[in-house]
Amino acid sequence: MQEARPSRTAYRVAVRRAEHQILDSHRVFDDPLSLRIIDAEMADRIRSGKVTRQQRLSPSFRAFMAVRSRYAEDELTRSVNQGVRQYVLLGAGLDTFAYRNPFAPDGLRVFEVDYPATQAWKRNCLAKGGIEIPPSVVFAPVDFEHQTVDEALSAVDFRRDEPAFFSWLGVVPYLTDGAFEGTIQFIAGLPATSGVAMDYAIPRSSLNLVERIALDALSARVARVGEPFRLFFDPGEMAARLQGAGFRQIEDLGRDEINARYFAGSHGRLKVRGNLAHLMCARV
Repeated sequence: MQEARPSRTAYRVAVRRAEHQILDSHRVFDDPLSLRIIDAEMADRIRSGKVTRQQRLSPSFRAFMAVRSRYAEDELTRSVNQGVRQYVLLGAGLDTFAYRNPFAPDGLRVFEVDYPATQAWKRNCLAKGGIEIPPSVVFAPVDFEHQTVDEALSAVDFRRDEPAFFSWLGVVPYLTDGAFEGTIQFIAGLPATSGVAMDYAIPRSSLNLVERIALDALSARVARVGEPFRLFFDPGEMAARLQGAGFRQIEDLGRDEINARYFAGSHGRLKVRGNLAHLMCARV
């Protein structure tokens, strides 16, 4: 992430979520604001079907982008039902949950933690899309490599004495190990019922040939925009790190588990095809 400019990968992810609303008949994630938060020209192209050949041929990538947001919000719902009233999006990008928050009447506050440049860009996108910022949203600027999540949240009215649920999507692969460790230690130190939903990248050595080719192509794309992949985990190593930090309930979903849970009704038309990344939820 380059400090002086917003995340370019965050925009690409937002476009994939918007495409999912129009291009995929089997929709696993409903996001009515996704087409309003991206630029109007791109939204019109998606609505009219005037998308590129690559966009039409990448349903698996769209599927993963959509399903990881669905997974995080499913797990958030579980936490809200357990009394959690603080939701923290680490690396919020153009995520729209805070602006369609169904739990606002129940008192759920949403803390968006991200780079200052990305947050300024997002506010501009919200304004252009006519999306109101509700009073339940709190912006907490942070540079993940030079500041801790604790420091970012201490600057706003986050309650450390109350449980919280964290969404950490599309962030872990870009971090250093130290930034990752500091964040999981912070979350694990919060009160019982706190938790985190995240995705993480699998080491290249664990992938088959086709998956390695796909990873290499994706790695090259994100490196070209100044946001290279740096951190990879074997599932066993990830579980051990989380258990060592103090998490007690851990769920890990690879490709097969994701497809069985979320794409069984698509009859194979839409599903995650590679095993480049996993979804995980961990609770204190």
